[in-house]
Amino acid sequence: MLINLEHIHLEYSSKPILNDISFLVNAKERIALVGKNGAGKTSLLRLITGKEQPTSGNISFAANITIGYLPQVMLHTDGNTLQQEVMSIFAGDTPEEDAKHIAEMDKTIIGLGFERKDLARPCSEFSGGWRMRIELAKILLQHPDLLLLDEPTNHLDIESIQWLEQFLKNSNSALILVSHDRAFLDNVTTRTIEITLGHIYDYNVSYSHFKVLRQERHEQQVRAYLNQQKLIQDTKEFIERFRYKATKAVQVQSRIKQLEKLDIIEVDMDDTSRLNLKFPPAPRSGDYPIIVEELRKDFGAHTVFQDVNFTIKRGEKVAFVGKNGEGKTTLVKCIMNQLDYLGSLRIGHNVKIGYFAQNQAALLDENLTVFQTIDYVAVGDIRTKIRDILGAFMFGGEASDKKVKVLSGGERSRLAMIRLLLEPCNLLILDEPTNHLDMQSKDVLKNALQNFDGTVICVSHDRDFLDGLIDKVYEFKGGKVIEHLGGIYDFLRKKNIDSLQELERKKTVSTLSTKGGEIGEVTSAKLDYAAQKAAAAAKRKKEKQIADIENQIALLEQEQKDIEQLLTSVEEQTQENFQRYEHVKHELEKRLYEWEILSEE
Repeated sequence: MLINLEHIHLEYSSKPILNDISFLVNAKERIALVGKNGAGKTSLLRLITGKEQPTSGNISFAANITIGYLPQVMLHTDGNTLQQEVMSIFAGDTPEEDAKHIAEMDKTIIGLGFERKDLARPCSEFSGGWRMRIELAKILLQHPDLLLLDEPTNHLDIESIQWLEQFLKNSNSALILVSHDRAFLDNVTTRTIEITLGHIYDYNVSYSHFKVLRQERHEQQVRAYLNQQKLIQDTKEFIERFRYKATKAVQVQSRIKQLEKLDIIEVDMDDTSRLNLKFPPAPRSGDYPIIVEELRKDFGAHTVFQDVNFTIKRGEKVAFVGKNGEGKTTLVKCIMNQLDYLGSLRIGHNVKIGYFAQNQAALLDENLTVFQTIDYVAVGDIRTKIRDILGAFMFGGEASDKKVKVLSGGERSRLAMIRLLLEPCNLLILDEPTNHLDMQSKDVLKNALQNFDGTVICVSHDRDFLDGLIDKVYEFKGGKVIEHLGGIYDFLRKKNIDSLQELERKKTVSTLSTKGGEIGEVTSAKLDYAAQKAAAAAKRKKEKQIADIENQIALLEQEQKDIEQLLTSVEEQTQENFQRYEHVKHELEKRLYEWEILSEE
């Protein structure tokens, strides 16, 4: 036994989050922790790490247990290079141990998508997604007794996710994993704990098997709930009818006591598994919505991609996949005419584009409520389902009356996605649409996309979401865009075969190089030097742009603090000052987004 949780209660401001939670975690167990957003998954992880204390109950640990925790949001330290930061966890080891750790570190950072040349880069140069990978590498290399991972795949590409799957399956660490990636859960975990309405349901099965059992449990609970509600209603009617009849006084009192003693059955009635959401009919476009010929995109001396040629036919559903930084989002922005480029990129006749990206959330009207935002774009019969749709995307009940201005970044992204679902278009371009969606929301979206009669381009690393949705894959790799016919798993199977063949080719080339002497090495060195010079020039240009934006961010952050200080005075809480605050906040979000894009590039 590694951990024993006994009768854990947790409340925030008198609101119960967890209610009488008890379970054991044993050595080497791999557990999926699932539930809707806000159910208490992250809170439970924080309780185990000691970052929060339960309102009541007890958590006991095995002696000398080590725990590695990867939160969704983390603070980063600057000043070290990537290698220094990762190796900092081994401080005090012997030179022999360090040599072994360096080899293991090399394998881990390559698996997580870094290149060897990144080892000398300062951590401060990496964007938030890559900083998360650095923290993950540090945690994995410590081989703790228990790993707690909260949404580790959110910033990983498909290849890195597959590497992490194999690492976790081969690890001796126990694991509690929070993820909305169904394929990842199925491939890694063997036990599933669901949190719902403050309670847990513990199943010693994989996630997919759990889904079947959960549906059966939910149907039983709904039947029991409806039966109990009928009993309560009948009992109340009896009490009201005979309350003042002396001959029935004993029976009335008996029924009142019966109601008081009743354990009320709770059931999650926001089950969206049967919600069938459809896009509006797509206006007919030309036969070829997108034709790309000899497309090239450079940022200064750095070529993102070149010689790109492909045609997307009307009705096709395709995926853009590849490692972060290979140009997927850049090509999407070229299609959206947000970036200039070389070559030809033609948008077909009568193409109406619906576009979703993470920054789309910034374009929402902050003064509208969630319901109003959707009500303004919904037409026809769909208007009668607005509440159901909002519930499916975690805006049920009072949440639909929230103003957009108080929503988190993730909530705004979900709201932007719902709005897109209701607007007529015939070409949908979705850039990482599932990052802020839970399992049920993803199912609703995927079902709607499968029934969409237009064309779809989806940038995503979520294999389960892409499976059965797309019929062609465009792989972004090494400045090229390679077309693969078939679904996402056809592509991944082919990649695995290609990787084995590439390994054999590398062995052969390595043997020839050894026999061939120094000529190849000199030519390679010259090419490397020219490429390094070009890359260094491009990097300097980007660094200047980043420095300029960082100065703007610093000024905006100071202005935001000044206004916040001003608003502590009741006399200064004017409409004008609130509007100024919202404007500065909006500008700051835009600059931060620009900074992250430039850092990635």
